Amino acid sequence: MFGEYGYMEEGRLGKPYNLKLLRRLIPYAAPYRKVIISALVLTILTTLIDLTFPYLSKVAIDRYILCSWYLLDRGRMTPKDMEDLAARYGRLLEPTKDGSFWAINHQRVKLLDPLIRRSYESRGILKKQRFYKTGHLQEFPAGAVERNSFYEMEDGSILISYDLLEKFPPELKLRIRARDLKGVALIGTLFLLVLIFSFGLSYGEYYLLEFTGQHIMQDMRLRLFDKMQSQAVRFFVRHPVGRLVTRVTNDIENLNEMFKSVMSTVFKDLFLLTGILAVLLYLNWRLALISFLLLPLVFGLTLLFSTMAREAFRELRTTVAKINAFLQERLSGMHIIQLFGRERFNMAVFSQINHENYLAGMKQIRVFAVFMPLMELISSMAIALLIWYGGGRVIEEQLSLGSLVAFIGYIQMFFKPIRDISEKYNIMQSAMASTERIFEFMDHEERLPEPQNPALPARKEGHLVFDKVSFSYVKDRPVVKDVSFEVRPGETVAIVGPTGAGKTTLMNLVERFYDPDEGAVYIDGLDLRHWSLKELRENISLCMQDVFLFSGTLAENIALGRENIDEGAVEEAAKRTKAISFIQRLPRGLQQQIGERGATLSAGERQLLSFARALAAEPRLLILDEATSSVDPETERLIQEAISVMSERRTTLVVAHRLSTIRKADRILVMHHGRIVEQGTHEELMALGGIYFRLNRLKEV
Repeated sequence: MFGEYGYMEEGRLGKPYNLKLLRRLIPYAAPYRKVIISALVLTILTTLIDLTFPYLSKVAIDRYILCSWYLLDRGRMTPKDMEDLAARYGRLLEPTKDGSFWAINHQRVKLLDPLIRRSYESRGILKKQRFYKTGHLQEFPAGAVERNSFYEMEDGSILISYDLLEKFPPELKLRIRARDLKGVALIGTLFLLVLIFSFGLSYGEYYLLEFTGQHIMQDMRLRLFDKMQSQAVRFFVRHPVGRLVTRVTNDIENLNEMFKSVMSTVFKDLFLLTGILAVLLYLNWRLALISFLLLPLVFGLTLLFSTMAREAFRELRTTVAKINAFLQERLSGMHIIQLFGRERFNMAVFSQINHENYLAGMKQIRVFAVFMPLMELISSMAIALLIWYGGGRVIEEQLSLGSLVAFIGYIQMFFKPIRDISEKYNIMQSAMASTERIFEFMDHEERLPEPQNPALPARKEGHLVFDKVSFSYVKDRPVVKDVSFEVRPGETVAIVGPTGAGKTTLMNLVERFYDPDEGAVYIDGLDLRHWSLKELRENISLCMQDVFLFSGTLAENIALGRENIDEGAVEEAAKRTKAISFIQRLPRGLQQQIGERGATLSAGERQLLSFARALAAEPRLLILDEATSSVDPETERLIQEAISVMSERRTTLVVAHRLSTIRKADRILVMHHGRIVEQGTHEELMALGGIYFRLNRLKEV
């Protein structure tokens, strides 16, 4: 599942699994369902508006720019012709005032049955001459129109031929076509208003989807981080930091991209494609079917591209993950690289990984470089097909020019959502892979069990008991074996032994970072597994050899956001641990900002600060795990003074390699191979002449 550098490989997700993951996202989206529905409604409205633009062009061309009428000669019709025509198309016809002709608009003439129309044309019933319908005859200047050059309608308007209209002076033509000019201006104004309205809807749609996506991502990120904090220490030992950071950042952002981009775009594109197909069939089903001839080729190529692009994206994401992991590790250990002069070696390794990323990127580019021009080529072929077939129908007066222009506009619109869906499909695959990783993490439980009914001891004294405790990090490889000992309230007990003896493991068991495989650990007579973790760790403080400090002020690093620790407690803890001596030398004292991991402080200062952090909450049990191993003698003296004062009122457990620091301990436990092999005071153990004696002799040498 996990590849090189600790990054999870992309899974080959199938559709059923995709649906399963999407269903798991529903609870996160449920609180925002009203907002999502509102955004989808806006998406539908925006799509409907987009569909109106080519149709407005058709209306402007057919109704105003190329408005024309044709005449049907009733004198050439048989009684049956007139009866059939009146019965089937009477609503489309307007009679002339003298009743010798019927006038029909050029848009309505397309509604005539093609067989009837060809018959009328061959018999001279349907005149090929085009006429323009204008106002009353009185509106023309005297002598401008001869009596036999126009036809008067029943409503008083007149039909004049376009041949005659072209002979009029420009001023007169503009006056005659004033209504058409107003109509074109109205369409233009409507076009602009619709654009503005569409902009408003698009803004609302984008805002609502972003609002929803950001809130969902915020909720998931909080849930994910909370899940991380609740995991046992064992979990963080086995999972690299880079992988965990990727879950909370990159994977969540991939999901956000799906919410804000894929959901809205794919839904809108599918709706747009459906709308375009419906409008094309409504305008002219014959021309629509001609346009659909290329659809199998388009969808076949789109499916092929999606498969190829998915593979390219997968390879690219894998190489990017390698680069991220490599850089994180090398930059963190740059001082080691420079110390051993490994810059050239690391440059060679990075060059190889970077070249793999380049090859993956070029593979993706080649896929897009073929697909996008190919879609443009097919789009151009579809337009050429429309011009060839539709242009012929326009010449034959079977299709209006406005309809052809609208068809071309819709076909151009048709290919854009197909390209978008193909691209968004890969984004969705990436998001689904991220979702898979996120929910795999969500489903992973590696936390210490909390008691259903936590108990509290009658008195909190810091009384610690190990009762036949055994523990192993790896099965069948025990680190601690059948350990039993007691630390009474107020007693200071030291644990010593060679490296790997199990000293730090005992401390981990006291803090309940792990549960023992056998036996039990008791504090104040209560098994640690019966304590609530929060209550337990409020009564124990641990000061480790490897001090971790956060970016922020010194006071914030001592308090760590604990509500029961105010400024006074912070300052008091600093005084008790003698940390106040170096804090007062800083320009801003406790409010001094420190860098990541306390890089601006010395090792001794960091240790003093961690000691103040441990004592600030007034714990009943204080654990010092190699706490003085990284400090100079002067700092060690300061800490020893603090320990002497603090240990008078609380139980103290000390792990130390510097045996000189524990000579005053009430009791010393000596561990070897996971067992306690000796115990007693310093003098008693030295007199025994065993392992403790030999350890002291080694330190002296």
